[in-house]
Amino acid sequence: MQKRRCRSLVLLRTVLSCAIFVISIIALLSVHLHIFLFSKVPAFSDSSYKLPSQHEIGHQRLSGELRWTQEFSPPQFAKVPPPSQKLNVANGNRDFEKLWKPPQSRDFVPCVEPSPLYSRPTESRGYLLVHTNGGLNQMRAGICDMVAVARIINATLVIPELDKRSFWQDSSNFSDVFDEDHFISALANDVRVIKKLPKELRTATRGVKHFRSWSGIDYYQDEIARMWEEYQVIRAAKSDSRLANNNLPPDIQKLRCRVHYEALRFAPRVEAMGKLLVERMRSYGPYIALHLRYEKDMLAFSGCTHGLSPAEADELTMIRENTAYWKVKDIDSREQRSKGYCPLTPKEVGMFLAALGYPSNTPIYIAAGEIYGGDKHMTDLLSRFPLLMSKEKLASVEELEPFTCHATQMAALDYIVSVESDVFIPSYSGNMARAVEGHRRFLGHRKTISPDRKALVHLFDKIERGSIKEGKGLSDRIVEIHKRRQGSPRKRKGPISGTKGMERFRSEEAFYVNPLPDCLCQEPASINTSYTSSSRVGGVFVHYYYCYSIGATTEAAGRCPL
Repeated sequence: MQKRRCRSLVLLRTVLSCAIFVISIIALLSVHLHIFLFSKVPAFSDSSYKLPSQHEIGHQRLSGELRWTQEFSPPQFAKVPPPSQKLNVANGNRDFEKLWKPPQSRDFVPCVEPSPLYSRPTESRGYLLVHTNGGLNQMRAGICDMVAVARIINATLVIPELDKRSFWQDSSNFSDVFDEDHFISALANDVRVIKKLPKELRTATRGVKHFRSWSGIDYYQDEIARMWEEYQVIRAAKSDSRLANNNLPPDIQKLRCRVHYEALRFAPRVEAMGKLLVERMRSYGPYIALHLRYEKDMLAFSGCTHGLSPAEADELTMIRENTAYWKVKDIDSREQRSKGYCPLTPKEVGMFLAALGYPSNTPIYIAAGEIYGGDKHMTDLLSRFPLLMSKEKLASVEELEPFTCHATQMAALDYIVSVESDVFIPSYSGNMARAVEGHRRFLGHRKTISPDRKALVHLFDKIERGSIKEGKGLSDRIVEIHKRRQGSPRKRKGPISGTKGMERFRSEEAFYVNPLPDCLCQEPASINTSYTSSSRVGGVFVHYYYCYSIGATTEAAGRCPL
């Protein structure tokens, strides 16, 4: 009897011990699961993320707040982002530091001040009206060129009219996208700019002209300036690529840069929202801005259908045929792709990033409109890089509501986040990619990786055929191909040898892709010049810093200012 009681007691103790152990394990797992789930989505509804009001924006401007084109203080969050979302710098990834390190700037800094011979605008001979065309960055480049044209022909520039008839059908006016008052005041020493044509001239006969593409200063001083003999108002029917990239007077080239990088500032509301998105991306650590040009208009225009269904390919063909101002209708998609003329697909981008060595927890901002085919075509990229962010994920519906129906303003937000990114990678060399690359060069040659699409699709096709496999061998080849495609200083490329006429001008590298040598000068080496550069803005020197939030890795290397 005694033995039976002892056995029962031992058994009871064993059962109780096991139960206590199981309960403890469950409790511990529950706590960790709660933390993990909580860490998945930052608390964007927190008051620290509140978008500044128009009054607050004005006050910040008056108190000298740094703009988005300059490095600003790290975001002050009410709750520190959970460590699980931070990029793991100690994960043993190959040459992790090299993935984020910008190319050497070689002490090139902005130099956009006019020469001593440059004078204030003299008495205007008439008024220049400008109808811009294309998307945001095509219009921005055109506006900058038209400021230079107004200077050349001694015209008063009326605030340009934005394109409302393009694919995007955006109703935005100049002041909705850009800071109109700043634009006028910033150019006071260059050209006279007014908001509207004087009443007495609104019904006057206008000389409407399609300015010749890629024209030099003689064309404008002679042929266009002669129009003042008959008209008081000249209207430029289009603004894109109307001024030559090269062989213009140095003061005209520097003026184009002053307009592009200083005068043509985004509207306060757009800037504030863009800065907010940058701060939220930085909460994850260093990030890549990926300009994923896999949108319906781009695919239809280029005729690229690789990876699409027959129904999707037919839809794009129909769009191209029905768009009157797209001249080329019959396109061989396979040939386009083999020559590197197609944007990389989301799947190909994922393979490319992985081959470069970026780990799967790299934060990536998708700078793009609606991806054609939606989630169906994003599955492969998402499986490799789960931390894909966008405007719609970083901001609430209410925060984005003022911009949602305006493609130009939405593109401006992507532009801001892309310029400020630690690494910028475009899947296609369109207007947005070129403008961002040029701006990043101007701000200190920030890291911009330009995919060699022709070489990449050749390798990716071999993977599809099974003749090669993903792995270190492929990775080494792709890294080697892109060693010299990361945004380091170089002079703007001239025309392709053997080309003539318009094709010669067309083959030149666009002025706004690379402002060197016209607007960047090499200064004598001095302490910290590899990591900061200065640009005289408004009479004072403003310093731009490039270390951002890479954290202990760069600070340990002694490259970041304290």
